[in-house]
Amino acid sequence: MFGLIGHSTSFEAAREKARTLGFEEFAEGDLDVWCSAPPQLVEHLQVTSATGKTIEGAYIDSCFVPEMLSRFKTARRKVLSAMELAQKNGIDITALGGFTSIIFENFNLLKEQQIRSTTLEWERFTTGNTHTAWVICRQVETNAPKLGIDLSQARVAVIGATGDIGSAVCRWLSQRTGVKELLLVARQAQPLLDLQQELGGGRILKLEEALLEADVVVWVASLPQTLSIDAASLKSPCLMIDGGYPKNLDTKASGNGIHVLKGGIVEFFSDITWQMMEMAEMDNPKRQMFACFAEAILLEFEGIHTNFSWGRNNISLDKMDLIGAASLRHGFQALGLSAQIDPTPALTTA
Repeated sequence: MFGLIGHSTSFEAAREKARTLGFEEFAEGDLDVWCSAPPQLVEHLQVTSATGKTIEGAYIDSCFVPEMLSRFKTARRKVLSAMELAQKNGIDITALGGFTSIIFENFNLLKEQQIRSTTLEWERFTTGNTHTAWVICRQVETNAPKLGIDLSQARVAVIGATGDIGSAVCRWLSQRTGVKELLLVARQAQPLLDLQQELGGGRILKLEEALLEADVVVWVASLPQTLSIDAASLKSPCLMIDGGYPKNLDTKASGNGIHVLKGGIVEFFSDITWQMMEMAEMDNPKRQMFACFAEAILLEFEGIHTNFSWGRNNISLDKMDLIGAASLRHGFQALGLSAQIDPTPALTTA
């Protein structure tokens, strides 16, 4: 059995979800009420692979909302309690979705294996980052040529290059895709230097410098609310992959020749009867989902009950190959740009 741990995109969205599900006490409650609310197993579901295999799963709402990020103890407790609930329900492999995986990594919750009377078994959980990284790379490889961008001659900026997903994307694009040049952007200098040495190349730049040069921008860092992008300064065409969370890059960058694609989203080959992706505002909620969630589904299909994606900067190309092949075999497809694309103006990679 697989599990998915998620949360609402905002406090107001969470209250609306609670109202829809019949939890009136939460729907009418303030943020303090939600801070004390326990996680809820809100949905059971079945998924059938393109191979014909059917598996069962459950969705657990952590009752966390982004407005709680500044409350360290609350955020920590929300994630650990949701993991405890998954384990107590006998779920074999559970993906941490949205901010839950970010909280787990950034707050180093590996130190907190004991939650009340439960000792968490780490092998039951995955961040889903390996599949997310593979999907983002596939989105670059598939959609850039549609815009007339020759990746062998293109400069690709990775914003958040030293993170778990970002570093994996850099390894893949450098070693498998063979882009002309990687432009590496992150907050801390030393991890960038370490990554550059590991890759044997790539140019370290500030964000504003990288945006001026990039034919493709892969954004896997949190998007600052104060960020302002001069669309006129971007190359045209320019493919921008919004791999962060929440996905709002399209509100910062728009204009002729700029193509923003929601990164790390996959579409299943058939409908799934569930409510949670409607809450996540997917364009096709019966088929689309976050790639991190899909990783738990894939691991259950494959019978791999282990913490497949765990820690920071541990994603290997071999693991990306494995989960990518499973993704295709079971009927997932990376989200792409609309078929109605005008690739003009012509390629500008000089």
